[in-house]
Formats: sequence, C-alpha cells, structure tokens
Amino acid sequence: MRKLITVIAALLAGGALAKTPVPQSDYTLLEQRARGADHFTQGLYYDGERWWESSGRYGQSWLAQYTDPGGPPVRRQWLSGNRFAEGLAVLDGRLYLLTWRAGELQLYRSDDLSRLGTRHYAGEGWGLTTDGRQLIMSNGSDELTFRDPDTFAIQRRLQVHGGDADWSRLNELEYAHGLVWANIWQDSRIIAIDPETGEVRGQVDLAALQPDSPQPGTVANGIAWDRSRNALWVTGKYWRQLYLIRPQGLGFSEDGKAAGERGGNATGHQPR
Repeated sequence: MRKLITVIAALLAGGALAKTPVPQSDYTLLEQRARGADHFTQGLYYDGERWWESSGRYGQSWLAQYTDPGGPPVRRQWLSGNRFAEGLAVLDGRLYLLTWRAGELQLYRSDDLSRLGTRHYAGEGWGLTTDGRQLIMSNGSDELTFRDPDTFAIQRRLQVHGGDADWSRLNELEYAHGLVWANIWQDSRIIAIDPETGEVRGQVDLAALQPDSPQPGTVANGIAWDRSRNALWVTGKYWRQLYLIRPQGLGFSEDGKAAGERGGNATGHQPR
C-alpha cells in the first residue's frame, strides 16, 4: 500500500510539474509592401508616417529613414566599416542604435539622423525596443536587460521562459500592448514576452511568409507596431516584402482595435 501511495504521489507531482506549451496564435495578413532586396534588416520602427531601419554586416551597415519603404531613403547614415549595425529604438526624439560586437550604442536625432553621441555596454548587442520609459535590449541569449535611456546603465535583468522551450537567441524586439515581441535568430517564430515575469505569453509562426531564396541568412527579422491599424509589420533579412499581420489575441483583435478599446474606448559568430 505504501508503495502504491508513493507511486501515485510521484505521478501527481510529475503532472503538476508538467510545463504547459506556449499557445500558438494565428494571424490575419492585412497588407504587403515591396522593398529593396539588399536590406539585411536588424532593426525596424514605424511611427505611422515614417520608417526607420538598420541594416547590418561589416562594411555594409547603414541606418535609414523612409516615408515609403519601397522607395529611396529620405536620409541614410553609413556606419564605419568596423561597425555592424544591430537593433534600434526611437524614444523622445532620439534614435538608439546598437552595434553587434563593438559594445557601442550610437545616438542620433530621429528626425534628421544627425549624430548625438555614444554610450558603451558589455557583450553583444542584438535587439532593442522601448516601453516608453526604459530601453529593452537583447544580446542573443534568453535574457533581456532594461536600461536607462540617458546612461544606458542596466536597471533590471529578465530571463525569458515558458513551456519546455529554450528561448535563447532572442533578436529584434518591439513593444506592443504591454508585451515585448521578439524574433528568434534562425527561427520563423515571433514570441510575445511578459516584461514583468519573463513568461512567453504566445507565439506566431511566420513560416508561410518566408521567401524561397538561395541567399544565405534569409531569416525572419524585423517587427514594427502599426498603432493606427493595430497590427505588426514583419519582414526579414533580404526579404523583398514587408507584411502587415494582425495576431489573434495578445492585445490585438479582428476589428482592428486593441483589446479593451471596443465600444469607443499596442550567438553565433557568423553574420546575423
């Protein structure tokens, strides 16, 4: 009898400890826009009128502003040959641009891309976004760091977890509806992360949008929240298209309004 009780208890404990899979969300494809095929997209931001994008690789890295992603940039800044552009964020008139391995955060005026200064950090820089108060950074691991926008000092660290998956290789970031959305390097999924707990609240698979291309490194990367349409623009490195998608749930809804607004009331060492 004691053995039976022990076995039952073990089974119950195992069931209690079983990890719930992260929910998979479908999406509606609302629009797509053509763009140049030479964009090694690392960071993407849209304010409803203008686009900012960073494109990586040594000797080819740039930061650009567009009014039409299919046309020539309104302005562009080329980085020095020994700097590899990474993720970007726009906050209070300033644009923050990470570099991959230089430990250098470059600051620009968001309106004209004039250089404002430099901050430094330890380790690699991958993705960057903001919640309107802090900057949120990824470094290719399963950790996010929350940073002071003036000094870039770390204020908080957050480990991403959920289900039985390994959430390392977090890449480009976007903040929408109180969640941090992240690309995963060499993965077709984007995930929604609770910024308080680190729990992955949902995932969306972009595999159906992945282009059939022989170009190495053609992976999903780039998320920009379109507030007016309550949807996400997504793309990838060397992708010829930007896609506007509306995930099901996670703050989005079929009528285009945010949840709660209805009724009148968002590493490896090879080049990444």
